[in-house]
Amino acid sequence: MTTVRLTAAQAMVRYLSNQMTEDGVPFISGVWAIFGHGNVAGMGEALAGIRDELTTYRGQNEQSMAHAAIAYAKQLGRRRAMAVTSSIGPGALNMVTAAALAHVNRLPVLFIPGDVFANRAPDPVLQQIEDFGDGLASVNDCFKPVSRYFDRISRPEHLLTALPRAMRTLTDPADCGPVTLAFCQDTQAEAYDYPESFFAQKTWHWRRPRPDGHELARAVDAIKAAKVPVIVAGGGVHFSGATEALAAFAARHGIPVVETQAGKSALPWDHGLNFGPVGVTGASSANAICETADLVIGVGTRFQDFTTGSWSLFKNPDRRILALNVQPYDSAKHDAIPLVCDAKVGLELIGAALGDHRVSAPDAILKQAWFDKADAVTAAPKDGNLLPTDMQVIGAVQRAARDNTVVMCAAGTMPGELHQLWKAGRPLSYHMEYGFSCMGYEIAGGLGIKLAEPDRDVIVMVGDGSYMMMNSELATAVAMGVKITVVITDNRGYGCINRLQMATGGEQFNNLYAHTNQANPMQIDFAAHAASMGAEASKVSTIADLEAALNGAREATVPTVIVIDTDPYPTPDAGGFWWDVAVPEVSKRPEVNQARAAYETALKERR
Repeated sequence: MTTVRLTAAQAMVRYLSNQMTEDGVPFISGVWAIFGHGNVAGMGEALAGIRDELTTYRGQNEQSMAHAAIAYAKQLGRRRAMAVTSSIGPGALNMVTAAALAHVNRLPVLFIPGDVFANRAPDPVLQQIEDFGDGLASVNDCFKPVSRYFDRISRPEHLLTALPRAMRTLTDPADCGPVTLAFCQDTQAEAYDYPESFFAQKTWHWRRPRPDGHELARAVDAIKAAKVPVIVAGGGVHFSGATEALAAFAARHGIPVVETQAGKSALPWDHGLNFGPVGVTGASSANAICETADLVIGVGTRFQDFTTGSWSLFKNPDRRILALNVQPYDSAKHDAIPLVCDAKVGLELIGAALGDHRVSAPDAILKQAWFDKADAVTAAPKDGNLLPTDMQVIGAVQRAARDNTVVMCAAGTMPGELHQLWKAGRPLSYHMEYGFSCMGYEIAGGLGIKLAEPDRDVIVMVGDGSYMMMNSELATAVAMGVKITVVITDNRGYGCINRLQMATGGEQFNNLYAHTNQANPMQIDFAAHAASMGAEASKVSTIADLEAALNGAREATVPTVIVIDTDPYPTPDAGGFWWDVAVPEVSKRPEVNQARAAYETALKERR
């Protein structure tokens, strides 16, 4: 057996550079790295030696550079991914939030945090957490509940089993998610005679599981028996590349489609059978159909509470759920009829078995009525002197968008209103991280999207609250010459949660800056801050000025940031659905007691 002597770190990066996609490119397209004493000597030396084959990117914060890696994988439908490495201690812990985000959203990312010394000679090493009752524990154990696969590399030969397991998880459609390989820092530098065959190029095939015959027959029978079925399109439609199959299936059988946050853009907004967003942030057209549906066909959705209205949306007493999902865990939720398979394969096989079976599609007037209302709230204001709403900002961005635009967001007011109001014209033109709804994902995510699809026009929508939490990868985008457009809506605090606080009867408290106990009012010049990192930045005061700035941003060669003050209170009057947010059972506030009474009434509607 021919061997090659490498350090464990050198072996890891050499192996990763030879794991290929079916398109003939490395599955791991690059490594984001912030070096510290736990990875600079081992991983740092190894990455420097392979820089021409495996690109290393320098981030500003461990969490945000992981967000960029995750957004990259999401935008490419999980067909490629990135790795992220940090030192031990706080650097590693900074990535745990990002790991949870990837886990919730079923997205591939490889975390390589440095770990303590395997030989324990210098214990306790700098930044080491000592568990008084567990000699094996380190901060990296925090990754275990938020990783699909976790391993600790404490001997060089561990890579021979750990790396293939990691790649299997990253490329498996059902088990896909974050992988953590905690890499002991002395092990990184330790040499071993590895088999040359371990580094041979390997192509990873994206598996498309076919359904069990019995499950397929049950699914077909359920659809044939249904009088008013509806399809709930989730993120799995995108990950399977099933958007065309979905369009063909819906058209042939007359079944309306509604879209989750992750599924939005599965069909063009103007497709005759796309009745819009569903659930808490849904359209009146979609929710009206779901309320009466007798068969809810979930395709690649995990039925999150925003989709189901906390399981109060589907009101038909005869309602059944058919869950087509590649992951058995998701397919068995809420006593669903399971159909465990790839979304594209499943739709094609069901369609073939249904033949010309067709139901009556809903009246198109439902959809038209919804978009009439949506167009009204996104239209430019007649009085240009009024403080704009977030809805009007969305309208301005929509009018400035092009065919190749990707709009993205993650938390706060914008996700709900974008879900309701944005008109997505093609698949993957709408990028929303709403599984974990992680504030701070936005700018780093925009960077990741642009790295994934450099020809796309990426527009990042972010509130002032999220911008304050994590904005430093804007400097990275400037340094890398990655052009994105960032629209900051400044409502002077956490406007979304302030409205929720009011809706549950609470007084306005500690959300908007005006309702905090701070001695001095917050007055942040976001444009100046963004400009200090090298972006082209400006503040506008009207929707007309915003549209002009967006059109001007097309000619920019560096990231562009546009700031606009917005009114923190208005939301769309139409659409939406109940969401279970527990209201205090006892309070001195009459408003809370009234909200509690309404809450108890709403609970009775849940099925």
